[in-house]
Amino acid sequence: MAKQVRHIYAAGNTARGYKTFYDSVLQGLERVYILSGVVEGVTSPLIEAIGKEMSRKTNQVEWIHSPFVNGQYDGVVFHEWRVAIMDGSYPRIWRPAAPGVTEIQVNLQTAVGIEQLAPYKKQIAAWYEEEIFAKSEAAYQSFGEALRIHDEWEAPYIENLNREEANRVTEEVIALFFGEEKLGKKARVRRMYLGAATPHGPVDHIMKLTDSLQKRYFIKGRPGSGKSTMLKKLVVEAENRGYDVEVYHCGLDPHSLDMVIVPEKGLSIFDSTAPHEYFPSKETDEVIDMYTRAIAPGTDEKYQEELADIKARYTQKIKEATASLLAAKELRDQLNNLYSEAADQSRLKAVAQAIMSRLARMG
Repeated sequence: MAKQVRHIYAAGNTARGYKTFYDSVLQGLERVYILSGVVEGVTSPLIEAIGKEMSRKTNQVEWIHSPFVNGQYDGVVFHEWRVAIMDGSYPRIWRPAAPGVTEIQVNLQTAVGIEQLAPYKKQIAAWYEEEIFAKSEAAYQSFGEALRIHDEWEAPYIENLNREEANRVTEEVIALFFGEEKLGKKARVRRMYLGAATPHGPVDHIMKLTDSLQKRYFIKGRPGSGKSTMLKKLVVEAENRGYDVEVYHCGLDPHSLDMVIVPEKGLSIFDSTAPHEYFPSKETDEVIDMYTRAIAPGTDEKYQEELADIKARYTQKIKEATASLLAAKELRDQLNNLYSEAADQSRLKAVAQAIMSRLARMG
C-alpha cells in the first residue's frame, strides 16, 4: 500500500467564532491521546515528533494543522491504528466519548517547571484573560462583518440566478459522480475545513488532498451562483447511495461548503474561486462554470461599480481580521516561549516515548 500523507484543518477562526469539527474528524477512532495542562508551544513539537517517528511504521498519516500558528499542529491521526494524538490546550474544546477509554488525558504539567513560571503569573493571566482572548474576538468580529458584506456581494447574483439551470448543473454533476450506482452500506460522512484563516492569511491544502484522485472538478463562478448549494446536494446524494464522503466546510463560514471528495470514486469537486483559486493542470481536470451556466449575461457589467465597492469593503474587513489574528499570534508566541523555556525536554521526550511504545504494539 502506498504511503498516504494528508494535511487538513479541523478547527477554524471563522465569522461565527472559533469552531471545530473534532467530533467528525475523530469519529471511529479507538484511542485519542489528549495532551493537556500546558500551551500549544509545548504540545505541537511533541505531536510533530511523534507523528514523524511513527509515520515510518504506518502507511496513513493525517496531519491536523493549527489555525493559530502557521506551521504548528493541532494533532496527528494514524488511521490504520485508529489512534490520534491531539493538542488539548486552550481554546480547543473536547466532548468526550469515553474518558479514560477512548480519550486518554496526558497531563504535561509535571514536565514544566512551575517555579520558573511563577514570577510571570500575572503576565500569563493577562495574556490569556485579556489580550489573546480580546484579539481573537476582534478577529471574529471582523470576519463576521466580512461575512455580512459577502451577503451583499451575493445579492445581485442571486437576483440574476437561473435556478432551473443551476439545478440542471447539479443533476449533471450527480450523474457524473454516481450514474445509477448505489452501495449497500451505510455511508461515512467526515466533516472538516477546506482551509483556514491564519495570522498570515488564508491557507488551504486542496492540491495535496486532490492530487492522487482520478478526477477533479473545478467550480468557477461568483458569490451566490449556487456553488455551495450544489455541493450540499451532492453530499446528500452520496449519503443516500451509501458512498463515504469527505465534506470540506468554508473557513470563513462553516455553514457553507467548499469541497467534496468521494474517495471510493476517486472524485473531487471544489469551489475554485478566491481565496482558493486554482486552475486545471491535468488532462483529467474539468471546469464547471456556474457564472456562464446559471447567471444572466451582463450581470458583472450591470453591477460593476456596486460590486467594486463591496469587494473593497470585504477585503478591508478580512485584512483587519487577519491583523487581529497576527496580533494574537505574537502574544501566543511570547506565551509559548515562556512555557518552552520552563519545559523539561527529557520528561517530554519520555512522555513521547511512552506513547510511541503503545502505538508500536498496535502496529
